[in-house]
Amino acid sequence: MTKQADVVVIGGGITGTAILHELAKYDLQAVLVEQEPELAAGTTKANSAILHAGFDAPTGSMKARMNVEGNAMYHELKDELDLDIRWSGSYVAAVTDEEMDVLQDLLQRGQANGVPGLKIVTGDEVRAEEPNVSKDIKGALWAPTAGICWPFGLALAFAENAVINGAEVLRDCKVTGIVTEQGAVKAVETEQGTIETSFVINAAGVHADEISRLAGDDSFAIHPRKGEYILFDKTAQKDLVYSPIFPTPTKMGKGILVCATTHGNVFVGPNAQDMDDTEKDNTAVTIPGMNEILEKARKLVPTIPVGAAITEFAGVRAVSSTGDFILGPSAVVKGLVQAAGIQSPGLTSAPAIAKYLVEPIAAALKAARKANYKKGRPAQPCFRMLADADQKALIAKDARYGRVICRCETITEGEIVDAIHRPVGARTVDGVKRRTRAGMGRCQGGFCGPRVTQILARELQIPVTEVRKEMRESYMFYNKETRSGGKA
Repeated sequence: MTKQADVVVIGGGITGTAILHELAKYDLQAVLVEQEPELAAGTTKANSAILHAGFDAPTGSMKARMNVEGNAMYHELKDELDLDIRWSGSYVAAVTDEEMDVLQDLLQRGQANGVPGLKIVTGDEVRAEEPNVSKDIKGALWAPTAGICWPFGLALAFAENAVINGAEVLRDCKVTGIVTEQGAVKAVETEQGTIETSFVINAAGVHADEISRLAGDDSFAIHPRKGEYILFDKTAQKDLVYSPIFPTPTKMGKGILVCATTHGNVFVGPNAQDMDDTEKDNTAVTIPGMNEILEKARKLVPTIPVGAAITEFAGVRAVSSTGDFILGPSAVVKGLVQAAGIQSPGLTSAPAIAKYLVEPIAAALKAARKANYKKGRPAQPCFRMLADADQKALIAKDARYGRVICRCETITEGEIVDAIHRPVGARTVDGVKRRTRAGMGRCQGGFCGPRVTQILARELQIPVTEVRKEMRESYMFYNKETRSGGKA
C-alpha cells in the first residue's frame, strides 16, 4: 500500500486523537497511525482521569498554559461530543503547617496561571463535603474548575468525530521508518505500507523519542515513570470520596490520591517509580507498590475498604528530558512536529495542544476550515440508563438489546455489537470493555468475557483464536499453528 496524506499523526492516545479531531476541521487529508489494535492503549487508558484546574504547573511553562486552556475547552466540548465528564472540583489537602504553606504557594501559582475560583478552605469545610477524609487534614486548596472523566471515552470521541469528517485511523499499524529528503519529511513507512506526506506529528507517548530519532532528530529523551493504582467496587464509594483528594505535591508528581470515577467506582494511586528506559511498556503491578499506595492513601482517607478492591493496574508516564511538554516544529527536520513528553496534565491539555499545533500546519498548507464540518458523533446507547418504556422500544427494534451479556454492569448484546461497528469500532475484548463497561464490574469479566469473545469473532468474521484481549500479541486462546499462544 502506498497512499498520500497531508498530515500523519503517530500515536492514538488522547493527544494524537485530539490532534486528529482538530485536523479534521480543515480541508486536508489526515491519517492517524497506531501500532496497537485499539486506541488509547498506553498512558491514556491508565491514568488518574482528572481534568486538572491548572495550579500545579510552573507559571510560564507549556504545561501551565495548555492545562488552563484545555480545561476551558473541555467545558465546551463536553456537550458537543457527549463526553463523560463530571465537574466535581478537587482538593489538595494539607496535614501539617508546612503543607499549609505549600497550599499558599499553589494558590498564588494558580492565580498567576489564570485558574479561576481557587481558594483555601479549612479542614472542617473539607469534611463537611467529604466526611470520610482524615480528621488530621488542617486545610485544603479547593479548585472548582477541576473534574473527573473517562479518558478512553474522550480519545474515542475525538477519533470518531474526526473519522466522520473524513480523517482516517489505521490500527495495527506500527511505524517502521520516516523517510526524509534534504532535511524534510517525505513519507512514513508502516507495517501496512508507505504514507507519503509533508507533515508528521509525533504523539507517540513513551516512544516519542524513538519516533523522533527515526526522522533524524535526537534532541530529547523520554524516560518512563510507572504509576500503580487500586480500583474499588462501586459499593465502596459511600466509604470514600466524591471529589479528587490530593496530598500536597512533590517533585515526583501530584502524589497518591483518592478519587471517584465517573462510573461510580473509587481508586487510590498512583505511586511514582522511575523505570529503566528499556521498560517503557512495563505495566506490571507489585506488592510493594500496592502497600505503598494503601499506606499513603490512608493518610487522606483512613477507612480504605481493601476488601472491596476489584483490580489493580499501572500506567507509564512519558517524562521528558526537558521537564516540560515538547511542542512544535523540530529544529532539525522540516515537517516533523513534536507533541512529546505529554505527562500530567496531558489529558487536560490535549485539546489545547491540538489547537496550538494544528493552526500553523493548516496555515502552511493553506487549508481552509471545512464548510461542511459535522459536530458531534453517533449516539451510543446505554441500555441500563433508559426508562422501562425506552428499553422495551429498543428491544422491539433490535432484539439483541434484550440479551444481557454482562450481568455486573447490565450490558446487552446490542450495545456490544454497536461498539464493534462504530466509526472507530472495538477490535478486542478490552476495546469492548472500555466502550461499554462489559467486564468492568465485580467479577471483572469472569462471566461475560467468553461471550464477548464469541461476539467479536462473529461480528469481525474472524476465528475465535484470533480474538485479542487488547494488545498486538495478547491473543485470548492458544493456537499452536499460528503462535506460541496467550501472550498478555
